[in-house]
Amino acid sequence: MSRFRVVSANLWNGGADPAAFADFVASVAPDIVAVQELSPEQAEALASVMPHGRLEPRRDYCGMGIALRQPGVVRRLPMPHRDACVAILDSLDSGEPVEIVNIHIVAPHFSVPWTTARVRRGQLRRLETHMDATPERRRVVVGDFNATPLWPVYRRLAARLTDAAAEVARRHGRRAPRTWGPTPGAPRLLRIDHAFVSRRLAIEAVHTVPVPGADHNALVVDLRIE
Repeated sequence: MSRFRVVSANLWNGGADPAAFADFVASVAPDIVAVQELSPEQAEALASVMPHGRLEPRRDYCGMGIALRQPGVVRRLPMPHRDACVAILDSLDSGEPVEIVNIHIVAPHFSVPWTTARVRRGQLRRLETHMDATPERRRVVVGDFNATPLWPVYRRLAARLTDAAAEVARRHGRRAPRTWGPTPGAPRLLRIDHAFVSRRLAIEAVHTVPVPGADHNALVVDLRIE
């Protein structure tokens, strides 16, 4: 398999409808689903359609996980406040593994500004250290970054990796879609969910899909191994 599909979705700490999200996942048939703010009910529904991977639901906005269509190794990447998840995929017929990192950067308004800024910097540094350990690896970093393209977190990652949505938008002469709004069903105001892609992975398509009950749209990213 030289092509694969990644979905990333923030499920609003249980707010997204579990059955509707599972139906959405089944309908788009991804190979990897990276979820943030995952609740136990959402994890159960997702596992019913994506049986492999590792899901660690919680009720405090820290639930995370990566669901896989095929068996693969998923582990935690320790970080301040909220760990990331890393999946290593050996079933893509690429001759070498492809890594998926699912991350949820703390929101700027999480706590007092100086504390939040320190946590955000710590999460970013931990991710950069992880990537520096295997710089040539084919890699996709997805999730809720709580950062628009104007913010330092985004700029530092965009200097290393390709923003998949921005690249597809550039090809078609349009703006990349926004992903977050204050309530489910409200207009999306900010683009804070991203998929960053390393070299030797070609970006074929990116689109966003509303998730019933969630304040974020899901990202659907189609990639090809080069």
